[in-house]
Amino acid sequence: MPVHTPLAPSSQLDVAGELLALLRDTATEPRPDIQLEALTLAVAADLPVLLWGEPGIGKTAALTQLAESLDLPLTTVIASVHEPSDFSGLPVIGDDPAVHGVPMAPPDWAVRLVRAGRGLLFLDELSTAPPAVQAALLRLVLERRIGSLQLPPGVRIVAAANPRSSAADGWELSPPLANRFVHLQWVHDHEVVVRGLGGTWPRATLPRLDPGRLEQAVDFARRAVCGLLAARPSLVHRLPGGEARRGGPWPSPRSWDMTLSLIAFATATGSSREVLSLLVRGTVGDGPGLELLASLDRMDLPDPEALLADPAGAALPERGDLRQAVLDGVVAAVRARPEKARWDAAWELLVRALDTGAPDLLVVPATTLASLRRADWVVPASIERLAGAVKLSRRADEAAARVASRTAVGAPGTR
Repeated sequence: MPVHTPLAPSSQLDVAGELLALLRDTATEPRPDIQLEALTLAVAADLPVLLWGEPGIGKTAALTQLAESLDLPLTTVIASVHEPSDFSGLPVIGDDPAVHGVPMAPPDWAVRLVRAGRGLLFLDELSTAPPAVQAALLRLVLERRIGSLQLPPGVRIVAAANPRSSAADGWELSPPLANRFVHLQWVHDHEVVVRGLGGTWPRATLPRLDPGRLEQAVDFARRAVCGLLAARPSLVHRLPGGEARRGGPWPSPRSWDMTLSLIAFATATGSSREVLSLLVRGTVGDGPGLELLASLDRMDLPDPEALLADPAGAALPERGDLRQAVLDGVVAAVRARPEKARWDAAWELLVRALDTGAPDLLVVPATTLASLRRADWVVPASIERLAGAVKLSRRADEAAARVASRTAVGAPGTR
């Protein structure tokens, strides 16, 4: 029988090292991942990003993989184990402080970043940093300065935090620090996790900017943000009332400026609306962000005057809410300048909408347009088709309401 000679402890460790190397040997693949795409877009826009997620969700692993994919040296700083002076600079007494002052020396990791000229600075466990440390981080996050040292433009900043409920001795983020970040909620996708544990993770790649769309992207972003704020001035600055909400995204001139940059980058890269939604809502909050996204949809809508000038060649949006907005805009334009030719053109547009979409969208604009008729205006023949569609739609709504009412009455606990 063969005799197996036991390996020496050092050899056993070598074998264990080989096994660990095999376990760590993973690959990446291009795979749609809106979280990762939103993160890389914000990094490309040179905006500080804060990843929120439960412990063990993979925030640190995502940042490590991002640094490797972008070929950036990763510098990890655990904010909660540092003193405020580690970020504001350590005072160093020189030969004659009365003449030369007291310089603020930066920490070694900041010096390494400056020497490299580029890198990914990862501020981990941000929600466990006490208020004094958070205050010291303000200048680092916004101005990229640590003491007397200025970080180079090639350095990007990403932070990670756990919700206060699951953080060890967690603190709410201070409003000034929270308002300097793009907040992204980091959640796991079970398909990504399963495939990753099998050895293949999604690949993080910087978005491809189209050089021919840069000026158009900037113009579009400025019109979007300025148009919304001109119509809704109360959204320019709105500090939330609750402490927890103040530690998240909220609208301010600073965060609107960040939003403008994100819209420009998303437009120049052709990013999806899902990615833009994550970024916008993560910068100015859900309410203002959703209002901005709705206004972006309406920016691409056709001009009501152009539709009235050529109703036969009008191209109406496919989406129901956008089509409704277009038809309402046409009727509003006729109300603003009521003329027989414009009134007839509006009816022609409604007939076109009836032929290409759902009739229930015509109830309100048709009823409003009919109320604008002058006594000497002849009713167009096409109105009969619309009248039938409007009546049918109303009957369907009434029937649905009756069914809902009977269901509510017959439901347990309603009598």
